[in-house]
Amino acid sequence: MSAWPLAVTAWCTAFSGFAALGLAMDRHHEDSYGRGTSPGARRPWLRLAGTLGLLLSLAACLGILGPTRGWVLWLGVLTAGALGVVGLLSYAPHRAARMAIAAGVVAALTALLALLSPLGA
Repeated sequence: MSAWPLAVTAWCTAFSGFAALGLAMDRHHEDSYGRGTSPGARRPWLRLAGTLGLLLSLAACLGILGPTRGWVLWLGVLTAGALGVVGLLSYAPHRAARMAIAAGVVAALTALLALLSPLGA
């Protein structure tokens, strides 16, 4: 199985997870959706989505390199995903939710590609 679809999946799910966790915070939510807004009832769902995104990223990293080196890869992927979200929330906060959703869609498509690809390829 080729490792690149899982690597893309790992980064995209980490990015989406961190973006969801960021949007669950009042300050970042206000920056993205306008002054005076709050995540309100969506806060637990954003936190759950963020946690699931990070766990799916871990699963993809473990799938690439196995249980020993996969954890180290995951730490690198978390760093890269967090840097992407920090840049996005700093320079284009109004696009954060759309970019997180787009990264989630890309992650789902590449995960499907990884599952459907032949084992020898």
